[in-house]
Amino acid sequence: MIIQFVENVFVDSYFPTIERTFTKTLTFHGQPYEVELIDTAGQDEFSIFNGKHALDVHGYVLVYSVTSKLSFDMIGVIRDKILNFTGTDWVPIVIVGNKTDLQGQRQVSREEGEDLAAKWKCLSCETSAKTNLNIGRAFELMIAEIEKSTESVPEEKQGECIIL
Repeated sequence: MIIQFVENVFVDSYFPTIERTFTKTLTFHGQPYEVELIDTAGQDEFSIFNGKHALDVHGYVLVYSVTSKLSFDMIGVIRDKILNFTGTDWVPIVIVGNKTDLQGQRQVSREEGEDLAAKWKCLSCETSAKTNLNIGRAFELMIAEIEKSTESVPEEKQGECIIL
């Protein structure tokens, strides 16, 4: 998904083994944002969610596969780790259900994703990296969540963000 967003290319077999950082300029409501995206290389519940992933990060895009109930459950574990590291009960998060092009293999309904987003008080969407469906929208929603959380930040601090 991140490769599709940054490079506008679908990579069928993307199995990141190391953390990678990408940068892209995204315009949202006429305001350009220099967005730094950190691909955490498939963190799971057994991974050590490094504290650096909570420092200077403005928002989180938590992606699960609609074809995997396990990956859907995993984003809850990851969110709990994020909240633990940040010491807060809410951070800007967007929940993204990816691989909607594989409808015949779906294990997580759209409603389950929407219900979780309502519970966490965050935004959500479904995407397909393969067909480029809603890829940009997922990151626009993240900017919206970040803006919502920084409404009291002085103007000179806005316009740049880091998304994990």
